[in-house]
Amino acid sequence: MSGVWVFKQNGVVRLVEGGGGESSQGSRRRKVLVHVPTNEVVTSYDRLGRILSSLGWERYYDDPDLLQFHKRTNVHLISLPKDFNKFKSMHMYDIVVKNRNIFEVRDM
Repeated sequence: MSGVWVFKQNGVVRLVEGGGGESSQGSRRRKVLVHVPTNEVVTSYDRLGRILSSLGWERYYDDPDLLQFHKRTNVHLISLPKDFNKFKSMHMYDIVVKNRNIFEVRDM
């Protein structure tokens, strides 16, 4: 994970992904997951689930705190937070790696 460590005056330290200090925080671009064949930005788990299902992924109901998908043809498992608002770039890249040429992560 790349980024910049931001030190606050009260001693709190946090990692800001993508670099830049506080001044660039407001202008930082957010990442979006794009379904390449349709050039559609994935804006919900409902839509993502339909796309993954069409690619042979099945919903896995083992963990109530996660939204999970698996394929019978391999050992891959996609695990996502239940809340779409917590869907981060690391989850997007996991989907991209497991579905080459189908998804991309882009700056919005």
